Parts: sequence; structure tokens; C-alpha cells
Amino acid sequence: MLGDKGNCVGKPELDMVIDKDSAVLRLCGRIDIDSSPALRDRFLALFKAPPTKVVNIDLSAVTHIDSSGVATLIETLKMARSHNVEVSLQGLEGRLLRLFQSTGILSLFNETQTGTQAR
Repeated sequence: MLGDKGNCVGKPELDMVIDKDSAVLRLCGRIDIDSSPALRDRFLALFKAPPTKVVNIDLSAVTHIDSSGVATLIETLKMARSHNVEVSLQGLEGRLLRLFQSTGILSLFNETQTGTQAR
């Protein structure tokens, strides 16, 4: 797996662990207008492959996300639903958690909590 937030320098990284029925995608670094197109392509490739039933997106190592990054996550959710795949977000805390709560985006996803309450 990728390192913690302190090790996420430069371009964003995506670590995928895929088994028969699920996938865990751990994002690390900045998700912004420069990195979102490549990230979108990686998500699209995941759904073109034999689909899993559940995709968990771990955002605990994301240091920054802008509106294009959020749009990419929403587009990922739309792609997943068209393939009957459940998407959940993990690792939301602090500023990212408040952003997703205040915009109402959190309610679109089946958020699972890993050590952080989303309330």
C-alpha cells in the first residue's frame, strides 16, 4: 500500500487491490484539475474489466482535492452504478469530511468509516 500523507509528494498515486468481489482504491496526494483526467481513466479501466461488486475508495492519504477531483469521484459513482457496482468512501476526515458533508456529496456514497465518525 501507499505511504501516509507525508509520503504523498508530487503527482497523485493510486494503489488498487482487487479480488474476486471487491476492490480497494487508495488515493494519495493531490487530486486536482491536472491529475483528475488520468484518475478518471484509471477508474474507467476498472469498470471495463470484469466488474467487482464493491469498490471502496480510501481517501485517507489525499492531501488536497479541488472541484474537478470531486467531479471525478461523482462521475466514478455514476459509472459504477451503470455497472451495478456499489461504491463507498473511506478515510474521510477533517477538511475533506467537512467538504463532502457540507456539499451533500457524502450522501451520494455509501460511506464506510475507518476510525472516524462522519457525524
